[in-house]
Amino acid sequence: MRNVVVGQSGGPTAVINSSVAGVYVGAKEQGAVHVYGMVHGIEGFLQGKIVDLDKYLADPMGIELLKRTPSAFLGSCRYKMPKPEGHEDVYEKIFQVMEENDIDTLFYAGGNDSMDTVKMLSDYAKEHGKKQTFMGVPKTIDNDLPITDHCPGYGSAAKYIATTLKEIIRDNESFGAEKPTICVTEIMGRDAGWLTAAAALAKGDDCTGVDAIYLPERVFDVDKFLDKVDHLAKTKRSVVIAVSEGLKLADGRYACELGDASDKVDAFGHKQLSGTASALCKLIGERTGCKTRPIEFSTMQRAATHVASLTDINEAFTAGKMAAEAAADGETGEMVIFKRVNTEKEPYRIEFSRFDIHQIANGVKNVPDEMINAEGDNVTEAYVKYARPLIEGELYPIWVNGTPRHLVMKELFEF
Repeated sequence: MRNVVVGQSGGPTAVINSSVAGVYVGAKEQGAVHVYGMVHGIEGFLQGKIVDLDKYLADPMGIELLKRTPSAFLGSCRYKMPKPEGHEDVYEKIFQVMEENDIDTLFYAGGNDSMDTVKMLSDYAKEHGKKQTFMGVPKTIDNDLPITDHCPGYGSAAKYIATTLKEIIRDNESFGAEKPTICVTEIMGRDAGWLTAAAALAKGDDCTGVDAIYLPERVFDVDKFLDKVDHLAKTKRSVVIAVSEGLKLADGRYACELGDASDKVDAFGHKQLSGTASALCKLIGERTGCKTRPIEFSTMQRAATHVASLTDINEAFTAGKMAAEAAADGETGEMVIFKRVNTEKEPYRIEFSRFDIHQIANGVKNVPDEMINAEGDNVTEAYVKYARPLIEGELYPIWVNGTPRHLVMKELFEF
């Protein structure tokens, strides 16, 4: 292994930087002279924007700060890699930048679309006799990459969701009005409801938990939803409901389109989803006459390193390190995956492996049926058992002047 480069793509997470730290440490252990970072992912790499990570990570304190830094330290992008046919110049430019910097391996940390980029680059290299290799490092708070038990980033987002919902429930229960305030919390999740399911983790000895959970895996019936809320409003002094932003009606519309939804789409053709909670709160207010409060978690659920899961941080770091070891073995076109190997009598335990990127890219892993209740308005104990270990443990911030200290790459603002 000579020199390598690592990039980040798509929506950031609380632990994607831990994966970069893992790639750096792993590649150095495997003999890499330079570990470069792409500035703003593959889009920046096409423009030759790279930085030598020794500048930030050669000191062990840099690694520790990076583990405690949210978002994408290297800068992210939502660049859609074109298919090779008719766009050979794009691919050749990537290989040109690699050759100019004597880079033999490219690591890309991301979700479904990022793994598609790894797949296409590794295929192009094989078809054109190029020696460079490409490895995927899993990342997505959506937890929807197939094959792997779960994805780095999910555990920390789930921990934030559960923690914040406990606080919202505490707040909402503190008032003694004749009619309850009904809170509808909107949580990310376009096609898979893993994030919204994490609302169930708020329940415990000191918390009754949320009153209903609605996932995009089930068709959303507005009338049935309002009937349930009406019943809750008449029988409870506090109502808190969690909904996925990607809820769809029987006619194919998103629930957010019941209100003032945006028509914007991103580079991958994904419709911008927001406003589901607001739209539902308006309907609830009209039906029940209760005060409503829509709460949209938005960016907060993916940037909360101050309440990140230590399990998640450690697994993200190991995933990056394992990717570096696989590349040193000459592997290409693969992604690191997690296998849960514990039994009923054993504690949570994960083994790390590698899997063909072709069976992962562009796939979606939904919340399975056994984790959703028959009524489609909550999750089962099977989900709680699956998810609880993923949110365990804490890595406390390094506090300076009353706020957490982050590691910031100045090149993000210079290129």
